[in-house]
Amino acid sequence: MLLCFGFMLYLYATYASDEMNKEFASVIENDTLTICKENRHDRRAFVQMSGSDSIPIPSLSLTSQTSSAATTSTTTSSTTTASQSSHNGKQIPTIYFVTPTYPRREQIAELTRLGQTLMHVQNLFWIVADDSDICNKRLDKLLDNFGIPYILLSSPMPSIYRSQKTIPRGVSNRRAALAWIKYNNIKEGVLYFGDDDNTFDLRLFSEIRYTQRVSMFPVGLIGDYSISSPIVENGKVVAFFDSWPAKRKFPVDMAGFAVNLNYMAKFPNSTMPFKAGYEEDAFLKSIELKINEIEPKAKDCTEVYVWHTQTTKTKAPMIKISNDVLSGSKTNMHALMKFLDEMGVSHYSSSNGVKATVSKDGKSKSLAFWAHSH
Repeated sequence: MLLCFGFMLYLYATYASDEMNKEFASVIENDTLTICKENRHDRRAFVQMSGSDSIPIPSLSLTSQTSSAATTSTTTSSTTTASQSSHNGKQIPTIYFVTPTYPRREQIAELTRLGQTLMHVQNLFWIVADDSDICNKRLDKLLDNFGIPYILLSSPMPSIYRSQKTIPRGVSNRRAALAWIKYNNIKEGVLYFGDDDNTFDLRLFSEIRYTQRVSMFPVGLIGDYSISSPIVENGKVVAFFDSWPAKRKFPVDMAGFAVNLNYMAKFPNSTMPFKAGYEEDAFLKSIELKINEIEPKAKDCTEVYVWHTQTTKTKAPMIKISNDVLSGSKTNMHALMKFLDEMGVSHYSSSNGVKATVSKDGKSKSLAFWAHSH
């Protein structure tokens, strides 16, 4: 009887190991990728502004009364287009902006909103991966109209994952983008995953552009806290504030980090698993990130430059945090929570609301206990 039980345990362990290997494999049999269209020509014209980024001029039909303005705009365009790749004589790193998308009623509307934002960002290459079996001509036309250098990929989710209780959305798209980057041996620039339902402050792009390894920053409108953020002390990330820690080493949102491509290239097996909720954590583990290597952005993570806006109505949550704990903390949390409260994104109270927890190394503690013992 014991021998039979032991044999069954061995078979189960072998099966579980095989299943995990399949789930976390960098390339799986069912992955597919089709390059629909690629356009590396940047047709935007920029007006040089103070700071590291510029603002594009839309194409306008000008009357004879504004001929002097037309001449000025033309002159500016010809001079600034030549300097798009450099600033003060230094090469500006390219941001490879990865957007997973899928066919739905709001797809074109949300990509239009996102595209209008990205038109303002200098030296950006847009990788759009569509969860579709065929190349979408309407999508290609939309992207082409922005004038942003881009590539459109068709990267359908393998059918074996569509029947799961929790579907790993966007994974096949991001894996396709990673495969394209690796295949083209791109090692210069910065990788960022930006969903089509996110909203961005232009300051984010100026900050992530110079990421050395991995930079992180708060993402608004996430979970029960309405925020997902690193906790920063003395300029260093020391823990994480996220309402769904789930024993993750890096409980962060997909829009909450950027990766230097030269750093990522050191880990050719870096990947993202088809495991809903754990994609970010597994990817960051696959590039062997250490918490003390993280570069905090957005004023030491006290402000929000990216929002996970969705086409749903959600009431601003109340978070149970003692004001004494916040005011006595040496971290970014007091300034960040005050910022969110003033904007009506979330509120905090000493007496009621959802309990605030802190995560570090996959372990969770109450914020009050962590602050007292830290």
